[in-house]
Amino acid sequence: MNKKKLFKQVLAMFALFMTFAVSTETQAVPAFARQTGMACAACHYQTYPAINAFGRAFKSAGFTLIGAQEQVKGVDLGLPVVLNGSLVTKFRYQKTNGAATTGGAGATNTGELQFPDEAALLIGGRAGEHVGFLLELGTFGEADTKSGEFSLFGSFKMPFSYKLGGTNLSFIPFITDAGGAGYGFELLNTGAQRFQRVGEDRRALMAQQYLGLGAGKAEGFAFVAANEMGFVNVSLWAPKHGSFAVKQLAPYMRVAWTPSFGGWDTGLGVQYYSGKARERDTTTGLNVDHVTKGWAIDGQLQGAVGGMPLGVYAAYGETPRNTVFNSSLTADKKAWSIHMQLGVLPKATLLLGYLSANTGAATQNKDNALTLGGTYLLAQNVQLQLNHAMFSGSKYDAVQAAGDQRTTLMLFSAF
Repeated sequence: MNKKKLFKQVLAMFALFMTFAVSTETQAVPAFARQTGMACAACHYQTYPAINAFGRAFKSAGFTLIGAQEQVKGVDLGLPVVLNGSLVTKFRYQKTNGAATTGGAGATNTGELQFPDEAALLIGGRAGEHVGFLLELGTFGEADTKSGEFSLFGSFKMPFSYKLGGTNLSFIPFITDAGGAGYGFELLNTGAQRFQRVGEDRRALMAQQYLGLGAGKAEGFAFVAANEMGFVNVSLWAPKHGSFAVKQLAPYMRVAWTPSFGGWDTGLGVQYYSGKARERDTTTGLNVDHVTKGWAIDGQLQGAVGGMPLGVYAAYGETPRNTVFNSSLTADKKAWSIHMQLGVLPKATLLLGYLSANTGAATQNKDNALTLGGTYLLAQNVQLQLNHAMFSGSKYDAVQAAGDQRTTLMLFSAF
C-alpha cells in the first residue's frame, strides 16, 4: 500500500475520533445491571463486552451476585422477583474495495447495510444462591441438527457455582451457535472467546478469531476453578449445536493467570484443544469424527497512561492441518496479533491493531491486517464503533474479488 495514502488514512481516522466528546464508561448486558443495581461500567472496561476485575468476579460466581433487587426467598430458593432481560442489537454498514459486484463479495463491495447484523433477547442472572444462567434468543434461528425443527435458542449456559475458601468451583453445561468451546467460561478480552472482545472486526484483529479457536458451534460441559489470581477451565465438548448422537466428547483446557501489578490489571493465558469429538450418524450408523486440535497463548494489560485508560491485547496460535479449525491437508495455520485501545477523551477511544497469519495454503499464504478504528459512546449502553482494516501479504498478490480493505461502521445498543 502507498505510504502516503496510509499516512493520510491514519491522520483522518485520528482527526475523526478527536472530535468525539464521550466517556470511557462502557455498556453491559442490562439484565445484569438490573439485578445488581450497579452501573454497566462496574463490570466492563472501556468497550463492551470487555470486562474488568470486578466483571471477572461476577462471571466466576456464576452471575449470582444480587444487589437491592427484591427476591422471592424460601428453602433452597433465592430468585429475583422479575425475570431480567435485555434486547441487544447491532446495526452495521460494511464496505470493501473489491472488483466483484455480484456473488458473495458483491454486496459489501458496493456497500452493504446490515440491519440488523445481530439482534438477540438476552435473559440471565441469578437462578438461586449457587445457580445462574444466561440465555440468548436470536432472531435468526436455524434447524436443529437432529429434529429439523426451527429454533431461536442461540446460546445458553447454566453455571452451578460453589465457594471453597477464596475460589469459585463451577460446573457449567453450555451450548452456543457461535461462541466456540470457550463459551462455557472465559475471562480474558484477547479474542479467546468470540463474545468477549474489544473490536468488532474480530478476524482482522485477533489471532484466535482468525484461526477459529474462539468461535463456532459448540456444546458440552465446563469444569472451572477461578479466583482473583486466575482460572482453570477443563471442558468436554463437541463442535455441534442442537441434538446429536454423541459417542465421545473432546477435551479443551484453558489456564490463565490474572494478577495485578502496579495498578495494571494483567492476564496471561494458554488455550489447548486436543483429541476428537465423535458422533454417530443416525442415518448410516457410522461414527463421524471431528478432530479438535489447536493451541494459543495470549495476554492482556489494562491500566492507564498519562491519565488515559489503555488496554493492550496480544495472542499467538496454531491449528494443525485437517482439523475442524483448519481444513487444509498440506500445512498448519498460524497467526499472531496485537491490538490496543486508548481512551483519548472522556467518552472516546482509539483502536489500533495488527495481525499476521499463514493461511496454510501451498502458495500465496501470507495474510496480514492493519486495523484502525475507535468507539464513541452515545450513552453507557449505546455505542458507535468504526473499524477500517487494510490487508497485505502474498494472499493479495493477485486481484481479489473481495478487495484488500474493509470498513465496518456499527451502532451497538443494549436496553
